[in-house]
Amino acid sequence: MKVLVTGIAGQLGYDVMKRLSALNIEAKGVDYQDFDLTDGEAVMAAVRSYAPDAIIHCAAYTAVDRAEQEPEKCAAVNGMGTLNLVRAALAVDAKLLYVSTDYVLSGDGDQPYETNAPYGAKNVYGLTKAQGEEAIRSLMTRYFIVRTAWAFGINGRNFVKTMLNIGDERSEVRVVNDQFGSPTYTPDLACLLCDMIQTNKFGIYHATNEGFCSWAEFAAEIMRQGERNCTVTPIPTSQYPTPAKRPANCRLSKSSLDRNAFARLPAWQDALVRYMQELAQQGVE
Repeated sequence: MKVLVTGIAGQLGYDVMKRLSALNIEAKGVDYQDFDLTDGEAVMAAVRSYAPDAIIHCAAYTAVDRAEQEPEKCAAVNGMGTLNLVRAALAVDAKLLYVSTDYVLSGDGDQPYETNAPYGAKNVYGLTKAQGEEAIRSLMTRYFIVRTAWAFGINGRNFVKTMLNIGDERSEVRVVNDQFGSPTYTPDLACLLCDMIQTNKFGIYHATNEGFCSWAEFAAEIMRQGERNCTVTPIPTSQYPTPAKRPANCRLSKSSLDRNAFARLPAWQDALVRYMQELAQQGVE
């Protein structure tokens, strides 16, 4: 089996490549330096040249707030870029796994979203990721769409690193407590994706680490595990305005994993313990 992985400079793509290597699965990782996703001819040429059996598409425009000022650029990468990859996958008869986001949903209510919930994105990023999903669903049958949320990993910037840095510099931080979801440790998600791509259990999935929390609760646990003497003060979203509107309810149901006999990811608190150990090994105290 040959797998092409996009977005390897990011958190998830980096860990997917590590996992495929551990499984002794032949893989080629690419990023924006290798080809421009918005260039259909370049995408087709690169995919035809490698002729993978499967593609794990981690690359995306993920600057959620900046996307509000750059909607065309965001749509070009997440929408048209994904369509270009779909066409290339069809040309070489490769199955495709697309990493999507909870932001394609409205975030209303307080119950976990099932995979068949209607689209309802409230920001440009979520809208363009939904466009990517629709490009796949309209043209392919051999696909996986995996929606995730609140990712953190060793390779790149994330909320955990930000909180640890704040904890080094300040005694108090204000964090919203009315947005709820599940943190996701990218090595855990990478294990699932690499298991999934070896099957033909196609469809839409939700995958995050187990358990729900608010951003403030997540921050407090980061400070506790990171042994930072920094108080987390919960605040409402109204006191922390951002260019892009965030959904209040990012809870995702994992029943799709259960139905298809895929193991759920470990609890997010356990994942955070292992991430802290990984950071320590990298010299981040």
